[in-house]
Amino acid sequence: MVVATRSLLTGLFAGVLLGFLLHLVLPLYQPALEDTHLRVSTAPETFSPTLADMLRNSLQIARGAVRGAAYKSSRVASSALLQTSSPLSSATSNLNTEAFSTSTTKMASQKPFLQAIKDRRTFYQLNNTAPISDKRIVEIVKEAIHHVPSSFNSQSARLVVLLKKDHELFWDYVLDVLKPIVPEEQLPSTQKRIAGFRAGYGTILFLEDPDDVAALQKAFPLYAHHFPDWSEHTSAMHQYCLWVALEAEGFGANLQHYNPLIDRKAAEHWKFPVEWKLRAQLVFGGKVTDDAGPKDFKEVEGKRLFVHGADS
Repeated sequence: MVVATRSLLTGLFAGVLLGFLLHLVLPLYQPALEDTHLRVSTAPETFSPTLADMLRNSLQIARGAVRGAAYKSSRVASSALLQTSSPLSSATSNLNTEAFSTSTTKMASQKPFLQAIKDRRTFYQLNNTAPISDKRIVEIVKEAIHHVPSSFNSQSARLVVLLKKDHELFWDYVLDVLKPIVPEEQLPSTQKRIAGFRAGYGTILFLEDPDDVAALQKAFPLYAHHFPDWSEHTSAMHQYCLWVALEAEGFGANLQHYNPLIDRKAAEHWKFPVEWKLRAQLVFGGKVTDDAGPKDFKEVEGKRLFVHGADS
């Protein structure tokens, strides 16, 4: 009986104290939430539980303690008090869920990074539809060219975005330069392949400015022989970044390399320096099918990946 009474008093005291502190502290959070524009939909007055509610929940705590759970029950019941008396807990929980959502039903802005990497595949069957606006495409390319790294911060990448008619014209030019050099018996298959690229919505040309590379070679002669390779690394990172980003938005894409055959023709028509070196062309468009086909993987651990010093 003495133990039960002690547990009852302990639970009652814990509940009342917690309720009193809750009554004092919770109103202070409301202005902060409003100032940060978190859009809590619950009205401010509902954040202040009445004294009767506090006492009622405190008695529930006490009853739990009497049933033999003592301090452990009091802590569990106190947690229940926070959940039932204060909408703040559920409100902030919802806010966190919305702000950091990883639902794959939403587009790239909330797709998990590793999931976007896994979803990136080579799609050859494309059409000329787009799941996002041209403006958004350009915004994505700008973000990439701003934030993808480059050796010594050279920022040597140059990107040319061709959409719709300009995209189609580029692949017309590619076919024009291929016709004189492709064997006659191979021309039909070449035409079919180029027509597949042309059927897409857009192409991004990835170029590197050799002047930036030369400047680094002059400034850092010790590493001069490395800078051309590092320039290729820079271009490759831009290519991969935008391939993943566009596929995360719903496009299908494939990467082509018809350089240097098309370099001069493209430079003349789209008015960029002929000295820029074209490294790749990313073709993108609507997916005719979501099935990119099977993908085989070589063994990773012990063959392609070696880890040392990690916790087991």
